[in-house]
Amino acid sequence: MGPLAGLKVIEMAGIGPGPMAAMMFSDMGAEVLRIERQADATLGIKRPEGYDLLSRGRRALALDLKNEAAVSVVLDLIAKSDALIEGFRPGVMERIGLGPDACLACNSKLVFGRMTGWGQDGPLSQAAGHDLNYIALTGALGAIGRKGQMPTPPLNLLGDYAGGASYLAFGIVCAVLEARTSGKGQVVDAAIVDGTAHLMTSIYGMHGAGMLPGGRGDNILDSGAHFYDVYACADGKLISIAPIESKFYQKFLDLAGLSADELPPQLDQSGWDRGRDVLTRKFKEKSQADWCALLEGTDACFAPVLDMSEAPNHAHMRARGVFITTDGVVQPAPAPRFSRTVPATPTPPRRAASMSLNEALAGWMSPSEIDTLRNSGLTIQA
Repeated sequence: MGPLAGLKVIEMAGIGPGPMAAMMFSDMGAEVLRIERQADATLGIKRPEGYDLLSRGRRALALDLKNEAAVSVVLDLIAKSDALIEGFRPGVMERIGLGPDACLACNSKLVFGRMTGWGQDGPLSQAAGHDLNYIALTGALGAIGRKGQMPTPPLNLLGDYAGGASYLAFGIVCAVLEARTSGKGQVVDAAIVDGTAHLMTSIYGMHGAGMLPGGRGDNILDSGAHFYDVYACADGKLISIAPIESKFYQKFLDLAGLSADELPPQLDQSGWDRGRDVLTRKFKEKSQADWCALLEGTDACFAPVLDMSEAPNHAHMRARGVFITTDGVVQPAPAPRFSRTVPATPTPPRRAASMSLNEALAGWMSPSEIDTLRNSGLTIQA
């Protein structure tokens, strides 16, 4: 089930964007086999197995890749794959005998997906880093935050997942489609700095056109404008408004019971602070629920600010099935949606140690091949 059914992907276990990209493939029906380390790499933020949601929907094999025989097993699996995902520092896969040259030698149509923060080359390519460092270098972090305050880390959504995992997955799909025409695989170098910079294309265009004259927190989209911001209600809960277009702004004013005389001209930047004062007082007149009853579902460009315990229970999210519950764990459903090749509900995350060799390799090896591997003397699933 799913639009990528039949696609086979090897995932070299890692953290952050690599697992996210692998989850995106498995959510869409691809057969993804995760190759785990047998020793704990002490990387990332640890969590219980059932809540390691980026590992959902796929099987896993644990091997000691310092062992040449284990590397040979991986190469055998790569020979049957369409793509590979790895997120190590540049050169690590080459040192263990699984670099692009070795992998493409056993499968000329393989798409070798490489996920890093800084990229495969450049002066920073061998340095450690995390999402915050990568988005800092692109200009994105410096643009996010309120006036007079330090930049605000946007979780690790912008770098790891938007600029990293999404671009890696897109790049691999592009290369797989091309390989079906050319018969040739290739390497996809997906760097978080590249993807995050690309996400900033529109903002860089505005910057170049002189449309962002202020500093951080002074402009339309960064909380500078009174009509694109978050406000507190009478009960302390929050709401968001974003009526950028004049017709939506007027609709907001009408529904909120405000006249144009009470506010500065919408796009007069010198009056935005005064406009914010007016709206701050106005929104404190009613509770969040009252404002929802008045503005939600209209063209006022409005939504309540919900926390992660509230969002799955909102009527719109429930109606669309945006969240699912698997083994008692609430989590986002696969996205996007397809009219015909509908993806299956993801299975719960499981590590290699919690599944048998037969379960892990079903569809990758025949029963006799699995028995041979089991009796080879290699330490597996440990």
